[in-house]
Amino acid sequence: MTSTTRSVRIRDITLAIAEAGAGGRPLLMVHGFAGAKEDFADWLDPLAERGWHVVAPDLRGHGASDHPPNASDYSLDILEADMLALVDNLDWDKFVMVGHSMGGMVGQAIAIHTPERLEGLVLMDTIAGPVRGGRLTRFIFGAATRMLGMKAMGHFVRKPPPRSPESVRRLYKERPDYGTWVESKALATSPVMARALMSELTRRDRRSELRSLDLPVRVIAGEYDLPGFVAASRALADAIPGATLVILEGAAHSPQFETPDAWWAAVTEFLDALDGD
Repeated sequence: MTSTTRSVRIRDITLAIAEAGAGGRPLLMVHGFAGAKEDFADWLDPLAERGWHVVAPDLRGHGASDHPPNASDYSLDILEADMLALVDNLDWDKFVMVGHSMGGMVGQAIAIHTPERLEGLVLMDTIAGPVRGGRLTRFIFGAATRMLGMKAMGHFVRKPPPRSPESVRRLYKERPDYGTWVESKALATSPVMARALMSELTRRDRRSELRSLDLPVRVIAGEYDLPGFVAASRALADAIPGATLVILEGAAHSPQFETPDAWWAAVTEFLDALDGD
């Protein structure tokens, strides 16, 4: 079984998607800010072998999907509408979703507004409200993108960031092309999108809305996640009735790369426990 890529026209744009296991149980995997469908590429075929039809899109403004030119073309609400249009295009009535970082924020919105569409939700390295350090992060990144575009972010991630945990340093060493690949994702990210969404990502607070959810949810965070994210993940799991929390030892913000075995176990344990009827 081998994953494939194709283009899908939804709403006013074309999205690039990677998929495997057509005909299986629907699973949508949504990347984060300045990410790409390839963030889940290592796992598409293994998940398909477990019976899933897994689809990973490039969000608008990312990767090989369309990059609309105006700031008004980007918001979390628009990304949410895109993902619902995509699953409609795939003829999925219900689906399971894994959302990483910003993708997890999109997943939260879908769970709040259309919970009947979801059979389960994995919220991975994401937040539901303001975090400590969020204002400084917005200022630094906003200034960099205004002055230098996404080249600034791309240059920063070519090497392990300062004070990176051992898992991140090992990843860059064991996969020599990893830094160049992460840079390429940044360069394939719309600076218009980056500026439009940066302030929204750390300001919107969904915690009160999440308290009424009634569906299986797993929250995953890396032990060395972004500033404030571990505490925010604990608060997120506490806010959602019945949610389970897994803190992955040694991982940072992308545990599917940094601690892949532990990440795979946390995700598949959750997926295997879902009722398939």
